[in-house]
Amino acid sequence: MTNRQNKQLQNAFVSSIRHAAPYIQAHRGKTVVITFGGETVDEQFDRLVHDIALLHTLGIRLVLVHGARPQIEQRLQHRQAEIRYVNGLRVTDDTALAAVKDAVGSLRVDIEAKLSMSLVNTPTAGARIGVATGNFVIAKPLGIRDGVDYCHTGSVRRIDAQGIHQQLDADRVVLLSPLGYSPTGEVFNLSAEEVATAAAVALHAEKLVLLVQGKGLRDARRHPIRELSLEGAEQVLQSRRKLDSEWVRHLNSAIESCRSGVKRTHLIDHHADGGLLQELFTRDGVGTLISAETYEGLRRATIDDVGGILQLIAPLEEAGVLVKRSREMLEMETDHFLVVKRDGMIIACAALYPYEEGFAELSCLAVHTDYRTEGRGSALLEAIERHARHNRITQLFVLTTQTSHWFRERGFRPAETAELPVKKKDLYNYQRKSKVYIKALG
Repeated sequence: MTNRQNKQLQNAFVSSIRHAAPYIQAHRGKTVVITFGGETVDEQFDRLVHDIALLHTLGIRLVLVHGARPQIEQRLQHRQAEIRYVNGLRVTDDTALAAVKDAVGSLRVDIEAKLSMSLVNTPTAGARIGVATGNFVIAKPLGIRDGVDYCHTGSVRRIDAQGIHQQLDADRVVLLSPLGYSPTGEVFNLSAEEVATAAAVALHAEKLVLLVQGKGLRDARRHPIRELSLEGAEQVLQSRRKLDSEWVRHLNSAIESCRSGVKRTHLIDHHADGGLLQELFTRDGVGTLISAETYEGLRRATIDDVGGILQLIAPLEEAGVLVKRSREMLEMETDHFLVVKRDGMIIACAALYPYEEGFAELSCLAVHTDYRTEGRGSALLEAIERHARHNRITQLFVLTTQTSHWFRERGFRPAETAELPVKKKDLYNYQRKSKVYIKALG
């Protein structure tokens, strides 16, 4: 390797660490539930374990939920027993339950062993991860539905959130299996995805991560869908697009979790090497994000939003933070605005004005005072940046008199008026003396 190549690798490494740092800080101390199917526990499983160990080392409180379908199928085939599904659910008779117990128990031990690895010259060196398992999932029988007796197949009744939190507080990773237990001592076969969704909701988790099979959702042009609001996810389900049963289940789990208080659900191809790290610690990720946070209700403004925008920005205009805009001006420029609407009220807005030479101005960024501590401003800025990149904008600039520190904390650098596009320089208000900040959009 030449010195130049070595220098490039060093620069790439440093850049990666610097870009990941804000995400590392944001995730520290947060609870994340990760679920993966039994097919994930293959010869490549060590790579996922190393990534999980890294997340734990970085201070993320982890709850892992594993499936075991292929392992159960293998045991049933070995016993020449009937494999029966109705409406996508296994009918778990006595023979199947024995296979489920055998497969789940064996797989859980294998996963615990992998998480206990602390080999020299591996990412898990010195990790010393404590793993906690137990009867944290209380279940009930699915019963008889449409004339089908599902026998020992059950559904989640509740999650022992307090017990799990105690283990997480003790710096342990909690491992949940697709089994549940009833107060009468019965054992039920459960869906791992249902267990993960119920756990994420009960624990008030920051994120639910589904490691799934396949390359992920794609739009009509076969481009990856990186982000969906709850409304967008529901529209995908209700559209005429053909989705296999697995993806219907994934989307329903994401919608249910987000509607029940989980901020974000991530769908990631389990084959993607390092996909978990890329999704959590990079700006664009590699999977599909379904969010109940600020992105919910985030859309382009329409003429009907002008009144709400005026009401939102009026206090900032009076304080001199924003330049005063008339209703007529806003009505002509609504196409430039993005708004966030909550319960019929506009709580945030921002505008993007393109200029020549790949420049665009970020303007009129405002968040209602009741919502300024919940990250909506940062999320709105991210949405503006994504919109700008989509339109091949390479540099974003902002003029500000009172919020320079906020923009500097988010990657904007101080600049001179001479660096502005020609048309903007001609319009610059020297009496207002706004400071100029520019951000390159990589």
